[in-house]
Amino acid sequence: MGKILYLECNSGISGDMTVGALLDLGADRHVLEHALESLGVGGYHLHFGRKDVCGLDSYDFDVHLEEDGHEHDHPHSHEDHHGHSHAHQHGDGHPHVHRNLFDIYQIIDKLESNDRVKELARRMFRIVAEAESKAHGLPIDQVHFHEVGAIDSIVDIISVAVCVDNLGVDDVVVSALAEGHGHVHCQHGVLPVPVPATANIASAYGLDLRFTDNDGEMVTPTGAAIAAALRTRDSLPDSCRLLKIGMGAGNRVFRQANVLRAMLMETSHTDAGANDGEMALDGQSMWVMETNLDDCTGEILGFVMELLLEAGAADVWYTPIYMKKNRPAYTLSVLCRREEREKLEEIVLIHTTTIGIRQYPVARTVLARKRVTVDTACGPADVKVCTYKGRKFYYPEYEGVRRICRDTGRDFKAVYQDVRLEAERKGL
Repeated sequence: MGKILYLECNSGISGDMTVGALLDLGADRHVLEHALESLGVGGYHLHFGRKDVCGLDSYDFDVHLEEDGHEHDHPHSHEDHHGHSHAHQHGDGHPHVHRNLFDIYQIIDKLESNDRVKELARRMFRIVAEAESKAHGLPIDQVHFHEVGAIDSIVDIISVAVCVDNLGVDDVVVSALAEGHGHVHCQHGVLPVPVPATANIASAYGLDLRFTDNDGEMVTPTGAAIAAALRTRDSLPDSCRLLKIGMGAGNRVFRQANVLRAMLMETSHTDAGANDGEMALDGQSMWVMETNLDDCTGEILGFVMELLLEAGAADVWYTPIYMKKNRPAYTLSVLCRREEREKLEEIVLIHTTTIGIRQYPVARTVLARKRVTVDTACGPADVKVCTYKGRKFYYPEYEGVRRICRDTGRDFKAVYQDVRLEAERKGL
């Protein structure tokens, strides 16, 4: 049985609302604080607390910028008289620094977390950057955007990536995004709602917008990017078990409670599919894009794979082939969701020497899976547990095995086997 995260966006979505909802679901605050501290970005402190929103007890997460340049030797936390918690972060950051996408990627590289978290964070930032690039008519590497370059957006997006990973979520479903109307004031002037970046993201990634009679912005560009990056399936399964509900508080006053409700669910055996028990169709339309390349260097091919994975491809691979005139070549194959084809196609057409791409839809069947942490004599390691017809298969994650090998000097095969056997012994 796999875990599904459902984001109910009846009052829109923003970065702080999402982080609050995920923390309310049980994401580990200490893991989050450690990850943010590793970035080396300062000039802010975090607010953790509870808030009554229209009678609903909600988790209030906020990033407060520090304008006075006050610094401490190390981050610390304290409790104020309202019962809220604050954590301070100090480093080389400044609230008014305008960063581009390359600057953001450099910050993410410092993040002390696994590759899944880093890849998800890069994906969210790239989605916003693409939207801002289109809105301003500039190449993506020339966009110095206030929105995503601001400290609060950096913290929000990376926090979402850390918390989703910490919750061990397998799939994410996002409801239609409720949006308001009217205009908002920003550094670019007076902009219509939805603001151009939000509209661009919704268009590019097939997000459903549900317009309301609320005056003002309900979906921020960061919130739209989070929804686009996290979503892995279009709808909830026919049946599932509700494990926990999280409420993330917003800071706006609308006709309805300004909260993001997140539900953590577990798929039931009845949703597993026909005869295979826990094996089921993925529930989303997947596509394969292919092209044959006989005049691309290895450096180009490696770079293109990185770009495609960062842009959201589910998988990328190369297959050695022979083409006309007996030329050694490679087939580039990209597995992706339907709504991502155009964006990924553009990467292939721009960065390779191809003059054409073939595409076809595919159905895929996946095993029920979950990720667990196994405590071994050499330290903790994550293990992916897959289930098929009552049988369990244990696959240790690369990052944990690598860390243990580096810490102990043991060989990879031995550590991998020990972690797998320990997970199997504990019956996780």
